[in-house]
Amino acid sequence: MSKLPIAALLALTLCACATTSERPVAVESPVSKSVQVSAQQAAAAPTAKRYKTKLAIARFTNETNYGRSLLSDQDLDRIGKQASDMLASRLIKSGNFIVLERPDLAKLKKEQELTGEANLVGADTVISGSVTEFGRSEAGKTGFLSSTTVQTARAKVDVRLVDVKTGHAYFSANGAGEASIESGEIAGFGSKAAYDQTLNDRAIGAAISDVIDRLVSQLADRPWRTSILDVQEGSVFVSGGKTQGLKVGDALVVMAAGDEVKSAQTGFVITLPGKQVATLQVASLFGDNETNEGAVCQVTSGQVDKANLKKLFVTEAAK
Repeated sequence: MSKLPIAALLALTLCACATTSERPVAVESPVSKSVQVSAQQAAAAPTAKRYKTKLAIARFTNETNYGRSLLSDQDLDRIGKQASDMLASRLIKSGNFIVLERPDLAKLKKEQELTGEANLVGADTVISGSVTEFGRSEAGKTGFLSSTTVQTARAKVDVRLVDVKTGHAYFSANGAGEASIESGEIAGFGSKAAYDQTLNDRAIGAAISDVIDRLVSQLADRPWRTSILDVQEGSVFVSGGKTQGLKVGDALVVMAAGDEVKSAQTGFVITLPGKQVATLQVASLFGDNETNEGAVCQVTSGQVDKANLKKLFVTEAAK
């Protein structure tokens, strides 16, 4: 057998077993990378509430035996006031709400009855709650030449959201938190833990932090609405302005509230669905704080009946 046919046969065999692949060619996307990254970030980021709702925080109460005595009363409820202040601080820092504190609402109402004045800013939701559990514990271990001591404070808070118009508590949540400090010594050297008052503060703060996200999420789902102050010469004056997030050019919707009927099943007064009667566009803003701000709007469609303002309310236009 000649060498040539054998070589040819071997070459054919190798060709049959071998496979070839082409190197992929990079194809540039019609959309730039920076635009793609921006779109992904926008899709991942939660939609922020555009207009700020008004919240009133009622004073928290301390329902535990800790920090209470026969000489204390509602005005000396340090733990309850501390929890209320921490909650208010976190809601204000979120930048999504106008927070109105009502710690002494009964006193304010009594004073207004004496003076004949009523200047309280109306709220959409009232937040109330209590510190339901609070306590401290101390544990440790002792060895031949060493000892360790751990102080722990635990707290639990319960919070409720109440609709101002109906008085219905539509949401409740609780949060728990704890804080601890550890000290130890070996052969007589080291540190000894004295009573640390900051543990109480940190435990309450942790409990508030545990519940705040659920509160904010629930409040963000509530529809924003405001009232009509007046109608003059074709302009509609609406309560709420820059502090709540309104801007010139914003589109708003005027709704006529439905009739109120009492449910025989629950005993609650239910407002039937309303209907849209007009659309507005913000032309200008006035006022310098949340107590006196407003917006001047022009009617872009429909009609606003000045004689029926009590049944009308304004809400954000659907996007």
